[in-house]
Amino acid sequence: MLLCIIITLLAALVEMLERGLAGQAYLEALVIAILIGVLIRTFWTPGARWQPGIQFSAKTVLEIAIMLLGAAVSLGTVLALGPLLLLGIVVLVVAGIITSYGISRAFGLPQRLALLVACGNSICGNSAIVAVAPVIGAEACDVAASIAFTAVLGVVVVLVLPLLVPILDLSLTQYGVLAGLTVYAVPQVLAATLPIGAVSNQIGTVVKLVRVLMLGPVVLAMSLLADRLHDKPTEGEAISSKLSRPPLSQLVPWFVGAFLVLMGIRSLGLIPEAALVPIKTLASALTTIAMGALGLGVDIRAVAKAGLPVTAAVTLSLLVLGLISLGLINLLKIA
Repeated sequence: MLLCIIITLLAALVEMLERGLAGQAYLEALVIAILIGVLIRTFWTPGARWQPGIQFSAKTVLEIAIMLLGAAVSLGTVLALGPLLLLGIVVLVVAGIITSYGISRAFGLPQRLALLVACGNSICGNSAIVAVAPVIGAEACDVAASIAFTAVLGVVVVLVLPLLVPILDLSLTQYGVLAGLTVYAVPQVLAATLPIGAVSNQIGTVVKLVRVLMLGPVVLAMSLLADRLHDKPTEGEAISSKLSRPPLSQLVPWFVGAFLVLMGIRSLGLIPEAALVPIKTLASALTTIAMGALGLGVDIRAVAKAGLPVTAAVTLSLLVLGLISLGLINLLKIA
């Protein structure tokens, strides 16, 4: 954990230098922390004694940060999305899974790996992959390849997506919706939206959490389709589907429920305005620590081992998801 905190302090220092030299921060501390983590991991792989703290920072610290962000979002923000956008999110997840699966199969990926790629792209990255894998009896190597791509491409999206704001002339609301619809995981949504503005961050987080809630229905649907998969995994390599129905806590993570509870408390006016700034500051600091930990978990070399077909399928699927998201924003005329 101390390593992750040091990365956070270095990231904050670099951001301060940016502001001092250029008058503004072109890269926020959140993004810088990811890059520092990735850079360290490229030249040094932390050993076993480092892993508990890194994993705790990447998971538990981050979940606490996400929970605290619920205090910054009111129910009015959610309702402001409108029923059409909420329906659009559901349609986008379904369309994303179908198109991503089709692209993956076209590149010759096995059915189970194609489903992992599709669900990871369309719902919530690693969480979706881990939840779906045992249901469809996916091979361990396929799970590892899917997660590796989610980690690397997730960082790429966080770095590239903000550049689209001036290129596409996106408003804060439009960008928040785009980030929520396309970015893999909740923490990556935070990293992609916080540098742009509070409005983008709040809307992006809410849209993303709606996508996360789609995991339960998708896993249920996958369990019904599991018996129809023909390319059986080799014995000993499969993640057995006999124990494969994920618990409710995996389908609806605790921090999502906690986020919703805090959002409800904020909506009722029970959180003093004076407490909001410290809560947001704490959430931002914890998120940056988690970003450093996530960077330490990104092994760029693992992507090279997965091969060109998987690389092409995942990348093209992500691009298509982005185009569908932009189409939905234009269709719904989001201002």
